[in-house]
Amino acid sequence: MYVVTLTLTEQKSKAPDFMAAHNDWIARGFEDGVFVLVGGLKPQGGGAILATNIDLSALEQRVAADPFVSEGIATPHIQELAPARTDPRLAFLRDDAA
Repeated sequence: MYVVTLTLTEQKSKAPDFMAAHNDWIARGFEDGVFVLVGGLKPQGGGAILATNIDLSALEQRVAADPFVSEGIATPHIQELAPARTDPRLAFLRDDAA
């Protein structure tokens, strides 16, 4: 599983022009079963994504296709997360949950 953070750049003023395409990109991530959580980073802005069921190379390609990333509006950071303990409600996120 991966945590992806999107940090806004000095190009953030372009965000409204690409918001619809960015939201479509997010929707595809959910439809493909890759994204399980997306949200805003407070108070600094930007966003975070919890991604699963994907390998790092494929996730890097997916993130590069985000219009916010390709247009320089946000800089991505991908961090792998290996859950060792979860609340029972989140057990599906563990690698051994299958």
